Amino acid sequence: MVGPATPLRLPLVSSSAPTEGAPRFGARIGLFGGTFDPPHVGHLVTAVNVRHALHLDVVILMVNNVPWQKEGSRQITPAEDRLAMVAAAVEDVPRLVPGRTEIDYGGHSFTADTLQTLAEEHPGAELFTIVGDDAAAGLHTWTRYDEVVEQSRLVVVDRPGGPVELSDDVEWIRVEVPRLEVSSTDLRARFVDGRPLDYLVTEPVLDVIVQRGLYGARRDLTETDHS
Repeated sequence: MVGPATPLRLPLVSSSAPTEGAPRFGARIGLFGGTFDPPHVGHLVTAVNVRHALHLDVVILMVNNVPWQKEGSRQITPAEDRLAMVAAAVEDVPRLVPGRTEIDYGGHSFTADTLQTLAEEHPGAELFTIVGDDAAAGLHTWTRYDEVVEQSRLVVVDRPGGPVELSDDVEWIRVEVPRLEVSSTDLRARFVDGRPLDYLVTEPVLDVIVQRGLYGARRDLTETDHS
């Protein structure tokens, strides 16, 4: 079974322990971390396909506070803005929820710390860390990567025609998803130079971007065909 018939509508995932009587996640939790600057349809396609393939009860799109691997390479949009975009992206998607644990912790974001927090907040849950093939290839560069594979099952998202190869000391699950050539880098550039955004980001995400003036977006984008 894929999980409960009714969609889980859960609050933002935070670092604070759930209060008595608060809704709790099911036994199979997917952790899909990222900068999400901005979140786009590729992120959503990945999350829903992994959720379906592995019968996950929920997939958390965990917003990095300070992504240590990208720090210094470019200007990162403030974490609260990125969280607002993710929340808008998943608002109507069953069993996808935004996560703010790493924002609440502050400082650099490390998957090992986040997994430990989730394990403490949801004892007995089976955790799955969802990564792309490019991130998986650099797994051994992660801080305390050994704790990541000990605390969770590693899920590598693969595109058709692009097989992933990892070292033999890491156990992992392969999930194939449709190949969508969408990049956050290209989307940020599109906001600046006015190229079409149709079908690349969802309408609610675009609304957040325009309302907050992110990426140099113009307010008239919401009053036109977004092209």
